[in-house]
Amino acid sequence: MEPLPPLSAVRAFEAAGRLENFSRAAEELGMTQAAVSYQVRQLEDRLGRSLFVREKGRVRLSEAGHRLLPAVTAAFAGMADAFAALREEDHEVLAINAAISLGSVWLSGRIGRFQMRFPDLAVRLSLANETIDLGNSSFDVAIRAGSGVWEGLRSTFLFRQHFTPICTREFLEANAIGRPEDLLRAERLAPNDAGWAGWFAAAGVEAKLAPRRGIVMDNQSQEASIVRESYGVALMSPLFWQAELESGRLIQPFDTLYMPGSAHWLVHPVNRVGVRKIERLREWLLEELEACRGLLPDRIFKPL
Repeated sequence: MEPLPPLSAVRAFEAAGRLENFSRAAEELGMTQAAVSYQVRQLEDRLGRSLFVREKGRVRLSEAGHRLLPAVTAAFAGMADAFAALREEDHEVLAINAAISLGSVWLSGRIGRFQMRFPDLAVRLSLANETIDLGNSSFDVAIRAGSGVWEGLRSTFLFRQHFTPICTREFLEANAIGRPEDLLRAERLAPNDAGWAGWFAAAGVEAKLAPRRGIVMDNQSQEASIVRESYGVALMSPLFWQAELESGRLIQPFDTLYMPGSAHWLVHPVNRVGVRKIERLREWLLEELEACRGLLPDRIFKPL
């Protein structure tokens, strides 16, 4: 591909040709008339032909200038449209990445309220357990579990990770579960997960858990599908399942919570602090979580 002339010279020609006036072109471009004239001369020297007919007190396009101007004007208009579309998409689409358990159960059931409050924002919610690089992705924000310290990211504490056994009443009665230690002989999902040892310790049950076979799922949404069929009991987060627990479709047999020492955080690049759509999501999430206080132990909402 033949190298293009300098963009500054092409821009000066387009403005001067469209307006057929070097002074007005200079005003539009924020340049001096002499600078516009110089840029046009540079372009003419490169092309080896005149683009303007210079007459006393005015200029007008030459035949070559008339042939060139429509294509140049269209090219600049196309670039302006592309940049405008990119800016518009950035302003109007809020792209969120979240872990599957939190996103599919807790966030997806509430995000409609955010959309109704800010109808000018379109929301794109993508769920994955893998940690993404926000600096090199199309996502505006992510909800991430961990310590809250990630280089280059601003982190807003949401709530602490917490787990407790959850099952159906039918499962509870069929297995005669009345004390935490009764779960040692029950069918537990992901039975070798370290979280079970942590929960039993928090419940005051001293037991060495021998490895055993069992079903392992990738997220709580999948676990809930099995638990609802009264097949087993799973370590799940009560915050995610408030509606099911309140209705009695699922039950939490014991108050004991296992809290592994990490939390969920809203994160985004530090250079995007103050971006409207991000700040509105941040404020809305904190409001939603404030409404959950009183329904769950207060320590869930206390920062690490």
